[in-house]
Formats: sequence, C-alpha cells, structure tokens
Amino acid sequence: MKTDRRLWIIIGVLALLAVGGYVAWRQSRDGALPDGFASGNGRIEAVEIDVSAKSPGRIREILVDEGDFVKTGDVLARMDTAQLEAQRRQAEAQLRRAGIGVDTARLLIVQRQAERTQAAAVVAQREAERDAAEQTLQRSERLATSNTVSRQILDNDRAAERSAVAAVAAAEAQLAASEAAINAARAQVVDAQAAVESAQAAIESIAAEIDDATLRSPRDGRVQYRVAEPGEVLGSGGRVLSLVDLGDVYMTFFLPTAQAGRVAIGTEVRLVLDAAPQYVIPARATFVADVAQFTPKTVETEEERQKLMFRIKARIPPELLRKYIQQVKTGLPGVAHVRLDPDAEWPAALQGTLLQ
Repeated sequence: MKTDRRLWIIIGVLALLAVGGYVAWRQSRDGALPDGFASGNGRIEAVEIDVSAKSPGRIREILVDEGDFVKTGDVLARMDTAQLEAQRRQAEAQLRRAGIGVDTARLLIVQRQAERTQAAAVVAQREAERDAAEQTLQRSERLATSNTVSRQILDNDRAAERSAVAAVAAAEAQLAASEAAINAARAQVVDAQAAVESAQAAIESIAAEIDDATLRSPRDGRVQYRVAEPGEVLGSGGRVLSLVDLGDVYMTFFLPTAQAGRVAIGTEVRLVLDAAPQYVIPARATFVADVAQFTPKTVETEEERQKLMFRIKARIPPELLRKYIQQVKTGLPGVAHVRLDPDAEWPAALQGTLLQ
C-alpha cells in the first residue's frame, strides 16, 4: 500500500511538472507579451541600389571593394572613355568649322549689301539717262513736225530712248538680284549658326556621356557586391556594383488579421535581433499591406499557416542608423514587437537597453 501511495505521489508530481512545463512552453512560444502588444519574426533589410553603366563600354577601373562604406558622390568606378574623347574632339572641330561658316556668311552679307548699293546707283544712273533720252526724243518729235531735224535723227533719238528704258529695267533687275542675294546670305548665316548650335549640343551630349562614365554613389551606403571586374565589356545598363542604402533600413514581418488591423502608420515598434538580444532597437511602422496573404514559409506551425497574414514594414530612424552605421548589417533575423495599444506600457524586457 505504501508503495502504491508513493507511486501515485510521483505520478501527481510528474503531472504537475508537465502542466507547468506546458504553460511555460506556451508563454515562451507566445513571447509572454501582455495585452495590447503583438510580435512577428522578420529580418533586417535595406534598400539595394544597382550602380550600372549607362552606355555600353569597357570597365577601366573599380575603386571600391565589397564591404566598403561610401558617401554620396564618391567615385566608385570609371568606364573607358577613349572613344568618347575622340568623338568630342571631332565635335569640337565641327564647332570651329561652323564658327568659320558663320563669319563667312556674315562677310557675304556685307558683300551683297555693297553690290546692292552699287546696283541702286546704276538704277539711278540709268533712270537719269532714260529721262534725258525721253526729253531728247520729245524735242526731236516737235522739231520733226516742222522738218527742222531729219528723219534719221528722230529715229536715233527713239532708239536711244528705248535703249535707256531697257537699261533701267536691267539695272532694276540687278538691284532685285542683289536684294535676293542679301536674303540668301542671311539664310546662310542662320544655317551656319544652326550648325554651331548643333555642334555645341553634340559636345554637351558627349561631355554628359563622359561624365556618366564616372560611376558615383547615389547615396550613403555600403558596397554589397562587385558584379563585374575591370576589363569586362558591359552593355547598356550593365551592373557594376550593388550598394545597400544604410539610411533606409527596416524589418519586414507578418501579423494575423486581428492584430494587423490595429497597426497604423507610425505605430511604435521595437526590434530585438537574434545576434544582439541584449539591445532593443526602436522603429516605426511605415507600411501595412492592404491585401492579406498567406503566412510566409518562415512560420512553421500548421495552425499559423492557415491564417491570412498582413505584411508590415518597420523602419529604423535614419539618425539612429547614422550613429551606428558601422554596426548596421542586413539579413539578421529577429523579432518585431508592436504596441497595438498606445496606452499600454512596454514590458520590462523591452525597456532595457534601448538604443538612442
């Protein structure tokens, strides 16, 4: 009997231990968060930027290595620009030629204007000769009525008058031709100036391509990968480097419908990374998906897989990232804790070493 009693006591103790262990396991599994809080697993991510060649060409040099920190505007790589330099010299020569063409066209205008002045003087001379011939003819016609002059003289005066009229017409035609030549010369100036502008535009375009051949960092960040190496020939848009923007770092995690519906933009979030569980990183919810989706594969229990989840993004403050930029790393797993109730007090475990 004593043996049976001891056996039942042992069984009872084991049962109590099992119940206590189960409760502890459930609390550990649920994160032991009080009401008004939720949590989800995620990884630290950052905006990735591809530094690419705008135009086809050969990589001349790469000035950074994987893991290097870079600032906005730092030179990362240079493409070979020998062909572009030759094209720029050719465009500069065309610009000089076009400039000479403008000067020549302007001188031609001056020449045509002088010819017009001369033609106008000839017109005036021919008109004077025509007037004199008309007066002479009129006198001869009056004298011929009284037989004072011979018929021959009258005919000569008529021929001289017609010749003078024709000479005026020829002079006026020459004047019109001179004016047309002036207009043509002015058109040549416009054409030459257009050639100058075209050459200047070509030089600017080539200069822009040469400038684009120097690949600079668009943001502060860290070199993630060297996709290509010096000497390789890339097509248009070929990637050279991949950067991580360490000023835009966030954690993406998932919450079930009931909890995600209480998360607003700006909701306070605190992140705890597996690699440094002693530190708590402040963040803010900057994105909440408006379309539900199935739980991602990182959630392992069957019960959770059957729930529809919403994707949430919590962004770390840029000023905090700048302060700890040397320690920022992407891909680190952790847990995001969300305060659903703004009046709820953070648990003691999440009030410890809060990075500031």
